[in-house]
Amino acid sequence: MANDAEEKSPQNESMALTAKGSIKEKQPDSDVICLKPKMSLLNGITVIVGSIIGSGIFVSPKGVSKGTGSVGLSLVVWISSGVFSLVGAYCYAELGCMITKTGADYAYIMESFGPFVAFLRLWVECMIVRPCSQAIVALTFSFYVLRPIYPDCEPPDTAIRFLACVCICLLTFVNCWDVKWATRVQDLFTYGKVTALIIIIVTGFVELGRGKVEYFNFDNSETDITKIALSFYSGLFAYNGWNYLNFVIEELKDPHRNLPRAIFISCILCTVIYTLTIVAFHTTLSIQEVMGAEAVAVIYADRLFGNFAFVVPFMVALSTFGGVNGILFTSSRLFYAGAEKGQMPQILNMIQINHLTPTPAVMFVALLSLVYLCSKDIYALINYVGFATWLAIGLAVVCLPYLRWKQPDLPRPIKVNLFFPIIYILATIFITVVPMIAEPVETGFGCLIILTGVPVYFLFIYWENKPACIKSAIVSFTHLLQKLLVVVAAEKPTDV
Repeated sequence: MANDAEEKSPQNESMALTAKGSIKEKQPDSDVICLKPKMSLLNGITVIVGSIIGSGIFVSPKGVSKGTGSVGLSLVVWISSGVFSLVGAYCYAELGCMITKTGADYAYIMESFGPFVAFLRLWVECMIVRPCSQAIVALTFSFYVLRPIYPDCEPPDTAIRFLACVCICLLTFVNCWDVKWATRVQDLFTYGKVTALIIIIVTGFVELGRGKVEYFNFDNSETDITKIALSFYSGLFAYNGWNYLNFVIEELKDPHRNLPRAIFISCILCTVIYTLTIVAFHTTLSIQEVMGAEAVAVIYADRLFGNFAFVVPFMVALSTFGGVNGILFTSSRLFYAGAEKGQMPQILNMIQINHLTPTPAVMFVALLSLVYLCSKDIYALINYVGFATWLAIGLAVVCLPYLRWKQPDLPRPIKVNLFFPIIYILATIFITVVPMIAEPVETGFGCLIILTGVPVYFLFIYWENKPACIKSAIVSFTHLLQKLLVVVAAEKPTDV
């Protein structure tokens, strides 16, 4: 079903050859090989909540506490991070309903600033941030699963990494097999992790009822603005994921209605849960104890749950398992969107014929994550590009006023007040520029990582007149992978 333009390309001819045996020349839209809108509003909410609530709430309190110095100021940072995310989500609601393309901020930057800037965003996010994040969450999952087996010592590093590998491979199979399976896993583990946090919150309220409020003050609050700015990195890391539904918008039913509802409900729910969880922690733990803890929830449980303290590692495992699934599900769609625009290998834009899932993209994300599991320094790598992540999201929000100016006639089912993107952009400048002053080495490495995408862009994308032998090798390799994975190029419905 290739069109005339596609038939001119040898690569597309090979795709068509593979597809002809399975696709009739004329089919109804229900039989078109493409991503299908199977996700309901509830699925959308669980994707966002499941992506946000991962390992962050269990590891970020230490970083926030170090940057604030008091429980009162740390609560201000947690609430501000939630409000900041909600404002960003509000801006993304307009962008997502206006540009209903898989890829989220990558698609918005492509529409606004062209392929070069969009590729740099794609490069950092796809090749480093997403797979590194997935590897870290998978390692957190395996650590807490193994913790009850090794109560008196640290679990062996080899066992941790092997179990993380099993986790990623299992969820890769689920995401390749059926989108509904992936969303059901997300639903199940989202309910589990929210229930777990509610248990912590309820015990916190019980402690408050007993008058445990001695730690709630602003004593010894940090006054160094750069340290406070750095504390927002930890807080925002915990909220990271609020924009993930935009990456799979083509698979969301009635996106103009369900996208804004899902992100608003999810962001408000996560802000309330996070804030109450931090309150619960500090009914029992001082700011110094949180700063010195590697696993805040474990210490909290040891103090309050007694013989049932083993439940907490199980809760964290539930939380992080769902987090790995959410990252894998949404990240694969980002690779898919990049390939659709010709900025990733074309195989990543193909759909498995029988299961209608972006199998090559899912497998590629998993492969990169497994590679990062072998690294001893992936946490430092995430720190290097952390500021670049928020810089990129801030750039996506800049697209909103830019497109209002350049393309005022684009349909906008949701139209936000320009006050919100302006506030978000100013806040983004603050949390990116101030840490550059405080930690110039780490942010300098982050800039270098971004710049590594420049030669890649000019060599593999901008340079179109490659030698015939290289083009032929690419086509042959793509054709081979198509046969192995039984995938074809995604098609557009006939009414489009």
